[in-house]
Amino acid sequence: MSRQDRKKIPEGEPLPRGRHGLPPEVVRTSQRDRLIQAMLLLVAARGYAATTVPDVIAAARVSRNAFYANFHDKEACFLALCERDLPGVVETILAAAEDTGHDWVAAVRQGLHAYLRWWQDRPEYARAYFVELPAAGRRAMDQRDRAYLPFLEMLRALAARARAETPSRGPVRESVPALIVFGVTEFIAAEVRAGNAERLSALEEDVLHYTVTLLADRATADRALG
Repeated sequence: MSRQDRKKIPEGEPLPRGRHGLPPEVVRTSQRDRLIQAMLLLVAARGYAATTVPDVIAAARVSRNAFYANFHDKEACFLALCERDLPGVVETILAAAEDTGHDWVAAVRQGLHAYLRWWQDRPEYARAYFVELPAAGRRAMDQRDRAYLPFLEMLRALAARARAETPSRGPVRESVPALIVFGVTEFIAAEVRAGNAERLSALEEDVLHYTVTLLADRATADRALG
């Protein structure tokens, strides 16, 4: 779809009634985008279990046929929602950390700052992803496990940088990247469940200390907060 065609259809707006002359791929993309956005807002407000396909259709202002032309069922729409923006968070972290030179602790700090701000700026998405995703079932959880892979790779690279900068450190345990990813994810999820999605950046120092401690040691983590 061209940029000009996208401008014809503001996000969340229905297509013009009657003959509009838009290409079929533009129409379908518009419908799909609105369905995903409707799913996001409804799940954030009501929860996954209480959100129904008719609810999504009504909120997106599309037909039932349009929904099933894009998605097999509610779960498929929700999975598309969960996949839609996650590449953006990885890109944001990498961009934030790449200007820190060889200082791996600075890279961790900048990456975590960007990560927490990214979710804080998207409270509905944070609730849908961190709180409601398990309710969508096994496929959703498998998808989240796959989404963890880039974060695990980033943490392995940071562990290697930490040891390159201080060769006297022993090798990092193989489980450490997973402990960081799962631990931080659940910590954030608890805050989102408590209604604190718009204050996630306040967690930065705690998450930084936890991450640096596991990647290196307590003394390095203490210095990072000094």
